[in-house]
Amino acid sequence: MATRLTPFSKLMLTLLIVAALVLGVRWVIKNTSAGKDLMNQAQSGEKNVSDKDGEIVKVGVVTWGGYAGGQYFNEGFKANKNSRFFRDYGFMVDFKVLDDFVASREAFRRGDVDLLWATIDAFPTEAGELADYQPQVVFQSDWSRGGDAIVVRRGINNVADLKGKKIAVAELTPSHSFLLWLLDAGGLTVNDVTIVAQASAVDAAEAFKAQQVDAAVVWSPDDEACLSSVSGSRILESTKSASNIIADVFIAKKEWVESHQKMVEQLYEGWMKGAAEINSNDANKRKAAKILSENFEGISEDWALKAIDNVRLATHGDNLNFFGLNADYNGVTGDRLYGRMSQVYSNLGYIKGRTPSWREIANSSLVKSASLTGASQEAEGQKAFTEVTKEEGAGKEAIATKRVSINFRTGEYRLDENAKYIIDKEFVEIAKAFANARIRIEGNTDNVGSRASNIALSQK
Repeated sequence: MATRLTPFSKLMLTLLIVAALVLGVRWVIKNTSAGKDLMNQAQSGEKNVSDKDGEIVKVGVVTWGGYAGGQYFNEGFKANKNSRFFRDYGFMVDFKVLDDFVASREAFRRGDVDLLWATIDAFPTEAGELADYQPQVVFQSDWSRGGDAIVVRRGINNVADLKGKKIAVAELTPSHSFLLWLLDAGGLTVNDVTIVAQASAVDAAEAFKAQQVDAAVVWSPDDEACLSSVSGSRILESTKSASNIIADVFIAKKEWVESHQKMVEQLYEGWMKGAAEINSNDANKRKAAKILSENFEGISEDWALKAIDNVRLATHGDNLNFFGLNADYNGVTGDRLYGRMSQVYSNLGYIKGRTPSWREIANSSLVKSASLTGASQEAEGQKAFTEVTKEEGAGKEAIATKRVSINFRTGEYRLDENAKYIIDKEFVEIAKAFANARIRIEGNTDNVGSRASNIALSQK
């Protein structure tokens, strides 16, 4: 005969079943991969936030390793409460990948992003068009150090060999600036080559791989793909040697900076801390590479690591130099680079109308307000070159050779003021821009006087 359960028994049985289910679910979550994934997704959902959760700084970037300092400090690309920006300063940061150049500028105009990437070498070509929005260069994020390269087919061994050749390049971009500098260093101009304009550096690489051109200006690691695709091809030059040409910066509207001054100062401070931590610790660099690989479409962690290695993440000291706030620094500044490229692009007819001056676009207030100290925040030092013998130096083939004539009176060897001016004008800026390259100075004399006396004069 069946025994009927009392109401109390039913309650106890229900509680036991519920407890068993709870314990079972907890065991599954803690002890199975599916459960752990579910927990991670739940935690991620809690940490990802919306505009309603507080102030969010929206930053427009491209697929590039030079912004890793900020993305590492943010613990990812999306606005989240695990971000050190949020934990240390109380606001959140959201990185938006905008690889389409035109779309990125439209996003800036609409206010979809508060800060937007640019390079100071190419910025003169768009500063006038953006003048109504009063763009301000607020800090430097990096120098390209191998991220940009010129690949060439077999038989092209130096810049002089580019004469008459077809070169694929994305015009009015950092790639274009790099090519112009290299041609100048080799004594050539764009009139000596045939420019095959491309929409992007990626398209330039594709044109080279299809053997439609003799050379192309590409981004790393597309340079490696080009070498694999075209037998006998090589890298003619990269920003590893041409180390102070392409400077990535961030721009913001003047009105927005002024209305968010304290927050932007804190953004800069946190970004510089992140950059310094990556520069000084391999584990931090690998963590940054993982963050990049998880947020850039189709990018592996190894690729991301190379991307970071192919830049110099700028520190606070580097920014002091860039904005001309270090009286002892005599290298390339933002002012000099922007001014030179403004003139170059204007002379080539790419700039119509007035280009805003450096004083109008530069805003060093963030850099001035920061009090970051310590070895990790110091500016990058000069490259240390190993000593080579005179014979070794003379025997090495030059990538680029620029010839300039200066005149001496018979029997004299001292440079007059005019000769000094010519040398400064033709060589000094190139020497600074190619700061990681060796420079060999050679001279030739005329046939006036004896050979012995001419040799003696040339050695003084």
